[in-house]
Amino acid sequence: MSMYYTEEHEWILVDGQDAAIGITAHAAEQLGDVVFVEVGEVGSAITKGKTFGTIESVKAASDIFAPVDGEITAVNDAIADNPALVNESPEGEGWLCRVRLANPAQLQGLMDKSAYDQFVG
Repeated sequence: MSMYYTEEHEWILVDGQDAAIGITAHAAEQLGDVVFVEVGEVGSAITKGKTFGTIESVKAASDIFAPVDGEITAVNDAIADNPALVNESPEGEGWLCRVRLANPAQLQGLMDKSAYDQFVG
């Protein structure tokens, strides 16, 4: 499995053609207490660089951008009941959705952990 990061502070954990997507710990920290998360429905397509959801905190609402093209195969229902999971475990239990990749070559334009750490440095 490989993890990649975007300049919009999303992460994608890739396992073959499938991947989980969430927001980074840095983004969760900047947002503050998350109170609501909405992403597309299972079966809907996401397009790299386009909005596919919204995350709201006590401070602000932010769009969630797709790191790749794909189709949503699962949504994390646990965060609907407990949005604070995004703060508690942004790069683990607080994942937002799972997707099937349409074009794995798009991963090449994303950052690895070390590049992302420098980016937010």
